[in-house]
Amino acid sequence: MISLSNNPIPYVNLAQFSTVFLFCCFAVKCLDVFYLHRLQNSSWTFVFYLGASCKVLPRFHMLVLVIGDFHIPDRKRCLHPAFKTLLAPGKIQHILCTGNLTSKHMLDYLKLICGDVHVVKGDFDEGLDFPLTKVLSVGNFKIGLIHGHQVVPWGDQKSLAMLQRELNVDILISGHTHKFEAYEYAGHFYINPGSATGAYSPFEKNPQPSFVLLDIQETVIQLYIYTLVNDEHKVSRIEYQKNKHT
Repeated sequence: MISLSNNPIPYVNLAQFSTVFLFCCFAVKCLDVFYLHRLQNSSWTFVFYLGASCKVLPRFHMLVLVIGDFHIPDRKRCLHPAFKTLLAPGKIQHILCTGNLTSKHMLDYLKLICGDVHVVKGDFDEGLDFPLTKVLSVGNFKIGLIHGHQVVPWGDQKSLAMLQRELNVDILISGHTHKFEAYEYAGHFYINPGSATGAYSPFEKNPQPSFVLLDIQETVIQLYIYTLVNDEHKVSRIEYQKNKHT
């Protein structure tokens, strides 16, 4: 119910009201500029992760997607919708792909997510012109990228370490086994993102769809491992710190 009051409307001096209103606007603007300056000169900034949750990160950071072994359309029809929702354009600075896209369509899809895509050739990437190995620097980290079929035995830790020394990298990324792995060995870090589609592999009985997001900071990397369990994505985290033993 709406009731009407019989009380007279108080007189308002418009000139005084305008002056007070403009002063308040000016004060708010000054505070806004002050705190924006503080934020820009601090060592922290805001960034949104793939799940759209907000976190506070150090000023220098790069979000790098590590993904591969799609085998589309040979072994899997498409990427799961739960992963497609996460991999929205505009959130990632670089993509490192371990190969076995098996179709140009998947390369075009990755380029829609991020303009800077690095791919190495897998053993099923016939007709696709990719290098067998690639070395690149992201921040203070030197990263080597291979598919992994050239490592014998496949996925062998010591064989991967020999290639790491040959490429002279801090981090070696490989695929091929369709099994996620991330571990430190002899002061260096090794990552296998697994298969993004959970495609069949003779090495893994029931491959679980997975990919990795790297948050690369000055001397620290946070690994966010995305896996698909019962049609829902799960996230776990691992940290690697460069030169922590020196």
